[in-house]
Amino acid sequence: MQRLQDLKETFFGLEVVQQQLLISSAVAIGGILAYWVFRSKEAKTIPIGHGWWGKGKKPLSEDDQIHTFTITTSDEEIKDLHARLDLTRYTDPLEDSHFNFGFNSTYLKRVVSHWRNVYDWKKQVAALNQYPHFKTKIEGLDVHFIRVCPPSRENQKVVPLMLVHGWPGSFYEFYKIIPLLTQNHDGVAFEVICPSIPGYGYSEAPQKKGFDSVAAARIFLTLMERLGFSQFYLHGGDWGSAITTNMAQMKPDCVKGLHLTMFFPRRNFKMSLSLVIGRYLPFLVGFTREDVRRIYPYFQKNVWQMLEETGYMHIQATKPDTAGCAVNNSPVGLAAYILEKFSSWTDMKYRDLSDGGLERMFTLDDLLTNVMIYWTTSSMTSSMRFYKENFGNLINRLDFKTGVFVPTGLAAFPNELMHNPKVWAQTKYRNIYTYTFMPRGGHFAAFEEPQLLADDIVQFVKKVGKI
Repeated sequence: MQRLQDLKETFFGLEVVQQQLLISSAVAIGGILAYWVFRSKEAKTIPIGHGWWGKGKKPLSEDDQIHTFTITTSDEEIKDLHARLDLTRYTDPLEDSHFNFGFNSTYLKRVVSHWRNVYDWKKQVAALNQYPHFKTKIEGLDVHFIRVCPPSRENQKVVPLMLVHGWPGSFYEFYKIIPLLTQNHDGVAFEVICPSIPGYGYSEAPQKKGFDSVAAARIFLTLMERLGFSQFYLHGGDWGSAITTNMAQMKPDCVKGLHLTMFFPRRNFKMSLSLVIGRYLPFLVGFTREDVRRIYPYFQKNVWQMLEETGYMHIQATKPDTAGCAVNNSPVGLAAYILEKFSSWTDMKYRDLSDGGLERMFTLDDLLTNVMIYWTTSSMTSSMRFYKENFGNLINRLDFKTGVFVPTGLAAFPNELMHNPKVWAQTKYRNIYTYTFMPRGGHFAAFEEPQLLADDIVQFVKKVGKI
């Protein structure tokens, strides 16, 4: 008690400035201590959980064998497609609207003409089958994946790597990057596994409600275990980023490294403060000059632009089956809905072009093959449901509140939908090994810039593995 009285007298004997300095220091130290207590108590993993997504009740046992799979087509399938293409009704676009109102129907006629008269689906099926395809039953669903092994070479370290796509993409996005990854990189080559998210393409759609990115992550972890991999690397973008992030949160001991092209921070006051200060004093908040260039003007690039581009998200996160009825019944409607994203998400400036800039980065054959994967499997509606399942309970999701502690590599492409500086990313990803400002490219990185992405993945894996 006497000691407390002495401290009190000493404090009030100080000058006002000294008292304020002492109080500020105490508050700062208290804040730091509180922060570290919070960090030490923060969960570092999320529960693996369990699920059953097939029809009816879960059986006592499930076939865990891996079966080969071949993509097929038929004359009847192509005849039906052509008949629907021929019956398409078009609406004339507004003058000078380009792609600002959505897919321009004048250019859409050119796409449909190519689809009807030039595009060869049988030839594309043969191209899809150039890599080995498989299916295996997990949690009641037939899960499709491709597995590509590198050629056998002496003194070569083979590294397993799973690549996970998003919406409205597919496993086909990775066809150009696969040969770049399986080649030898100074003694390192990748064995590549590309699954289709359940409900997308050739993976069976869930029959029960609740299938979100956490459920997909658990299924893909089971897949890697079934393939015999105890440790592996992951790469993802779009929904693939969320799924692979969840995989790293579930089993960090299995994930040697996580590489992402789309990543989101944990929103907090520090982030809001950095937005206010960062444009004028970037060094105070950890921004680089490139961060400033990509973020500002913030309202235009990250608020208004996102409002313009996320209308689809609100539909799919609320009533996906309603919109799904339309696009699942019309191949031209499906193509317009999908390919509009391949225009604006590659470069927002393409909205001001009459052809949406689609053939600047892609061929019509490649774009239509991705569309055909959705069309021939009738998987558009089930893929859209993934939004409702994931956005339905955001507030209570544990994975949103949990950090990621595995080695992480982030590739920031300049035309990605939203730029997140490294200092923001660190609020979620606590062990960032590499953060690369990519010189060009947008949302569909592997499809647009396979060499750039492959080089960044190789650099990241070599740094993590000290190879």
